[in-house]
Amino acid sequence: MSPVFPMLTVLSMFYYMCLRRRARTATRGEMNSRRAIESNTRALPINVEIVQYAKEVLDFSSHYGSENSMSYTMWNLAGIPNVYPSSGDFTQTAVFRTYGTWWDRCPSARLPFKRTPSTFCSQDYVELAFEEPVYPTAVHILETYHPGAVVRILACSANPYSQNPPAEVRWEILWSEAPTKVNGPQARQFTPCIKQINFPTNLIRLEVNSSLLDYYTELDAVVLHGVKERPVLSLKTSMIDMNDIDEDEDEEKFGCGMDTLNKQFNIVTLREWPTNGYFDKLPYELIQLILSHLAVPDLCRLAQTCKLLYQHCCDPLQYIHLSLQPYWARINDTSLEYLQSRCTLIQWLNLSWTGNRGAISVSGFSRFLKVCGSELVRLELSCGHFLNETCLEVITEMCPNLQELNLSSCDKIPPQAFNHIAKVGSLKRLILYRTKVEQTALLSILNFCSELQHLSLGSCVMIEDYDLIASMMGAKCKKLRSLDLWRCKNITESGIAELASGCQLLEELDLGWCPTLQSSTGCFTNLARKLPNLQKLFLTANRSVCDTDIEELAANCTHLRQLDILGTRMVSPASLRKLLESCKDLSLLDVSFCSQIDNRVVLELNANFPNVFIKKSFTQ
Repeated sequence: MSPVFPMLTVLSMFYYMCLRRRARTATRGEMNSRRAIESNTRALPINVEIVQYAKEVLDFSSHYGSENSMSYTMWNLAGIPNVYPSSGDFTQTAVFRTYGTWWDRCPSARLPFKRTPSTFCSQDYVELAFEEPVYPTAVHILETYHPGAVVRILACSANPYSQNPPAEVRWEILWSEAPTKVNGPQARQFTPCIKQINFPTNLIRLEVNSSLLDYYTELDAVVLHGVKERPVLSLKTSMIDMNDIDEDEDEEKFGCGMDTLNKQFNIVTLREWPTNGYFDKLPYELIQLILSHLAVPDLCRLAQTCKLLYQHCCDPLQYIHLSLQPYWARINDTSLEYLQSRCTLIQWLNLSWTGNRGAISVSGFSRFLKVCGSELVRLELSCGHFLNETCLEVITEMCPNLQELNLSSCDKIPPQAFNHIAKVGSLKRLILYRTKVEQTALLSILNFCSELQHLSLGSCVMIEDYDLIASMMGAKCKKLRSLDLWRCKNITESGIAELASGCQLLEELDLGWCPTLQSSTGCFTNLARKLPNLQKLFLTANRSVCDTDIEELAANCTHLRQLDILGTRMVSPASLRKLLESCKDLSLLDVSFCSQIDNRVVLELNANFPNVFIKKSFTQ
């Protein structure tokens, strides 16, 4: 027989497998919009499409607004549109806390984790519940200002309104794409081409990345289209994409069996090949260096190939820095137990966004830290809703070398639990944004954690007297370099005076939306004179900031890089020119809604100071 015929037979079988997989994965998998099946008739005509707006906002990582208000909060995403199709800056929309790259260029910026996969670029998220579980056919996102931040849309198998929690919670990516720059800030309806999934959902998650935006993105509503019965696909499918031939459904379904087979194959291979090829000739350190460029899932797969690589992939030195945030949907107690033996030397650990809806238990988290916590220096737990007082107690007992702790948006931790943090006297960074920390616990933390350099207390609504807190900082936290007091409601010029006198190393200070501070008391001029090292100062929405304050900043804070005076009515173009001439390193100046600074002035300043991003927001 000619050798051509076996080849044709193999090719035909391969083509048949491709078609079979295409038919099977049309309702599952991880195909993005470029791989999605193009179908003219998605569902049978009798399957009526249901259109619904979000009923409720279940969870989110951050928002610009206050915890006791609706303005600029994620809760505005529930219900019908408030603003769309209008464009502009409106308080009735949902706005995340940050935009651009400015937060990565300030003294409080944190070093990124290595090995973060390039496909994971999400910075924030919001989860929305809908009334009826459906098989999604479309998702419409109504963006009203600076669109383009949404990078991933996911669907969850769990029904948030069901009385019986599911045994397993699945998340499927409906659509994902890298951040893109959208021309213009105008409103739009964003409708990406989503893939079909094989379960009904009424829980949708949006993940965003605002790094390419010139200002805060604003979202008005989310519309979910879907059908109650699983759609029947049209036979008209697009051409097969070779990128789709991966991670077959059988591998997912029979994962344990495949693992067993891999082990058996490895044993057979090792019997036939007593050496490990050229890897035996490479120095141990060189192999370790090569493997350090692999992501965590790749390390786990490579460990199944041979004994030598298994040894390297399980070496605790490969897990000194470990970020599990990119894999938040798959991390559970079993994952932590699997990684436990490899993480005995771990120093940086990122568990942000993980463990929710019962995926990680208190006992599972505690077991992991008891084995792996002794060398921990940095622990990221943002939005970890499984955390409770027991978890904080375990952290303080098992992590004696801890220097950085991020509890941002961990709003399920009870107030009294934060007392345990005071036991970690080595802390240099503490992020308590949107937590229920109370005044007594915070005073204890400040008293015993005198090494603090970076402290975030933004939107901590349970603190009754910020003047007392500021006084304690001035007395105990002499090394403080950055302080976030965003939306603290009761700090006055007295607290600012104590803070400025005691914390003269401050380089970053956020006093945005602090309504009790008045320029007439001299609090801002006092800051400028006492804190010459300031690089970032946010006085957002303080109507009283005036020319005198700006001129004092120009005279004393020549290292200033970022200044936000959004909303003031008292600053003139002349004082801004003095500031720009004096502060040569200034890169961000937000003068949105400053009544004396019109578009003509902004254009003039931009022409004379091209290295400064001068932001002027608007409302139509």
